[in-house]
Parts: sequence; structure tokens; C-alpha cells
Amino acid sequence: MAAFYMDAVITPNRPLSRRGLRVVMGVTIVLALIPMIAFWVMGAWMAPMFVGLDVLGLYIALRLSQRIGRTERVRVSGEAVEVIAERGDGRRRAVWSSPTAFTRVDIAGLGHETRVKLRLSGKSLTVGGALSPDERRTFGGALQDAIRAARAERYPLDGRA
Repeated sequence: MAAFYMDAVITPNRPLSRRGLRVVMGVTIVLALIPMIAFWVMGAWMAPMFVGLDVLGLYIALRLSQRIGRTERVRVSGEAVEVIAERGDGRRRAVWSSPTAFTRVDIAGLGHETRVKLRLSGKSLTVGGALSPDERRTFGGALQDAIRAARAERYPLDGRA
């Protein structure tokens, strides 16, 4: 088994836990019942349905935001640089795989525009999008160091293999 010079897992912040979602939705439903009952009593029987649709729309949006968050796993070994994406529902797929010897890391931009990109033969992939700008710069530097160390293992400068 190859040694990893980096095995980083980048997880975006989730907006709510399951318990938090239940609390928010419970409070929203209770508060939505007030105008729903008022409209029903006034005879505006269509208005409660639209308030109910708003509550349903909020629930769907919050559930989607929990599922969409993609966890990235960045691995650097002597042979390859790999990026594996894991969605909120647990499905994984390899997004990037390239030989360590030919993979380059670019850190570009300032402030919120900071991007860390893996590059190989005209192809590129931005990684670490869930990180803050300062964390992206730190991660990019650590990724460069890991690739440098992996290359040194595989292709030593003193001629010994």
C-alpha cells in the first residue's frame, strides 16, 4: 500500500443538523398556523394553501442544502494525486486522478477570489471551495509541499532510487 503524503478531507459547513431542521420547521409551522387560521376564519380559504406551500418550499430548500454539500477528499501519494467527491447522500466518485510527477498546483487570486487549482496538460480542477480564503491559501501550500515530498520519494535528487 502506498504511503500518503496528504489525505485531506474538506467538508463544507452544514446549515442545520437534523435536530436543528426539526426545530426550525416546528417553529415555522406553529408561526404559519396563525395567519392560516386567520385567513380561514375571514373566508379567504385559498390563502392558507399558499402559506402551506411557503412552509413546504422552506422545508425542501433546507433539505436540499443539507444534501448538496459535497465533501472532497484530496490524496497525494508517490504515484498519483486523487480527488474523490462524496455527496451528502453518501455516494462517492473519483473526480480527478493524475500522476504526481506531472501535477501542478496553482494558487491564484486575492481575498474571496483565491482559488487552488490542480493542473495537468491543459486540464484543471478547483479544490477546496468550501474553505475560507485564508484556509485555501494554507491548503494550497500544504498541497504543494505534499506533492513536492511525494516527487522526492519517487525521484530522489541524489540519484538513488
